[in-house]
Amino acid sequence: MVNSIGADGFEPASLAALPLARMRRLVVAYVILTVATLAALAVLAVADPPLATSEAWGHAVIVAVFAIVLPLRTRAALKGSHSGLRALTIIGCVLLVVNLVEAALPGVFPSWMRVEMLVIAAMMLTLAILSVRVRRNTSASRR
Repeated sequence: MVNSIGADGFEPASLAALPLARMRRLVVAYVILTVATLAALAVLAVADPPLATSEAWGHAVIVAVFAIVLPLRTRAALKGSHSGLRALTIIGCVLLVVNLVEAALPGVFPSWMRVEMLVIAAMMLTLAILSVRVRRNTSASRR
């Protein structure tokens, strides 16, 4: 039998395997949505500039930064890192709140981007729930 326990004692092959796989798919979907948003902004900047506002670009750049960080933290969580799992929980919660607040701001973002923000918020809520479940399952299995 191969020992799959990570350096900090987290066992990824335990009860957490299924939620971790779902989390990975969510992060992949988030990255795809981010790339699509940047592509849409680039097209709109040429075709219909009022729909590619500077606020929209600012939001897209911040979302893109997290699209780089999230896969790295997901990879760490899949390898058994408690800090990677904690980072996924924190990032998911922060992105959830920020996207909900930005979507609620009147007149700041174009309608199509508000929809994108709400989709991201739903994805991050799911990510946060799954990461809390994984943390709960792994801490219960260590007792």
